[in-house]
Amino acid sequence: MKTIDELLSEGVAGKRVFVRADLNVPLDGTTITDDGRIRAVVPTVKALADAGARVIVASHLGRPKGAPDPAFTLAPAAARLGELLGADVAFAEDTVGTSAESTVSALADGRVAVIENLRFNAGETSKDDAERAAFADRLAGLADVYVGDGFGAVHRKHASVFDLPKRLPHYAGHLIATEVGVLKKLTDEVERPYVVALGGAKVSDKLAVIDQLLGRADRLLIGGGMAYTFLKAKGYEVGVSLLQEDQIPVVKEYIERAEKNGVELVLPVDVLVSGGFPDLKAKAPTHPTTVAADAIPADQLGLDIGPESRKLYASKLADAATVFWNGPMGVFEHPDYAEGTKAVAQALLDAPGFTVVGGGDSAAAVRTLGFDENAFGHISTGGGASLEYLEGKTLPGLAALED
Repeated sequence: MKTIDELLSEGVAGKRVFVRADLNVPLDGTTITDDGRIRAVVPTVKALADAGARVIVASHLGRPKGAPDPAFTLAPAAARLGELLGADVAFAEDTVGTSAESTVSALADGRVAVIENLRFNAGETSKDDAERAAFADRLAGLADVYVGDGFGAVHRKHASVFDLPKRLPHYAGHLIATEVGVLKKLTDEVERPYVVALGGAKVSDKLAVIDQLLGRADRLLIGGGMAYTFLKAKGYEVGVSLLQEDQIPVVKEYIERAEKNGVELVLPVDVLVSGGFPDLKAKAPTHPTTVAADAIPADQLGLDIGPESRKLYASKLADAATVFWNGPMGVFEHPDYAEGTKAVAQALLDAPGFTVVGGGDSAAAVRTLGFDENAFGHISTGGGASLEYLEGKTLPGLAALED
């Protein structure tokens, strides 16, 4: 895989460089609530602009239905990128139409433009190879060189991720090069003890990675909504907590395999419960109750790991040489149920080894809860991409860059 360092050494002054970024940031109306993914691409964009390239930044945002939708415009992201670069960033109001063509044509050396949401064109996400190829052909007409730096999208076989690199000289940006290097430390070059903390809502989202980790990790800590399927598989009452009944047989098999393989599988010993899901916008106090994990009342909903579980999980992370964490331990968006996620984040900071926060809600939690991002070994920008890499899958966006 060629990297941006090689591209810069070859010279990019005056060249149109298409940067496939990941500007898929959360929005409250037009206000960006977490700009981490925009900040992550700044080093690549700045390096290219400083070298005299004409930089065209492209991304998706949200899930529009293949047509323009004002709710998903990239205009706020373009404005924020300009603020972070300390320079004006032009904005094209379409992807491959007259606005994009004129905006790119007007770019001077060392300047940056953002084109509108790629998913406003149905060809971006189409499962039809010919439709995707046609869109990729039009995108290729905007540029001379391709730089892939949207790690959060490399697990998608989309036009700008998979098809476009085949049409232009292609390189990996700083972010993707860093992400791949980190993931190799979690797969090929692991220092032990290797501890993995998994949370989030659905156990089905994590089954494939758990399957792989049962042959790699030394300890596996389970929290979040997915923990209740594990607790149910052990025969415990879980009340009205999030539960995937259809996954209980495979979870039982994983529990047995963990014991057979000598992988320490750690489940909550106590949980915070409430009579219903909290109002995340109001954040009104909910007065949760702490109960043992094997004594959840039938009418109660588990929403976070409890204080004894926090201590237990911290102790299991205390000697880790390598840590991967993906998924919050509870409904961290509400202050009453944030302590479990806070405890795991703090335990990562206190751990002596290399710590990786695996993107998605975990990365959002780190920022929302006020932790210093730079204190962690690495915070990934792609939760889904990280998990699929750890599952051993071939990621289309990386395969295209390696070609």
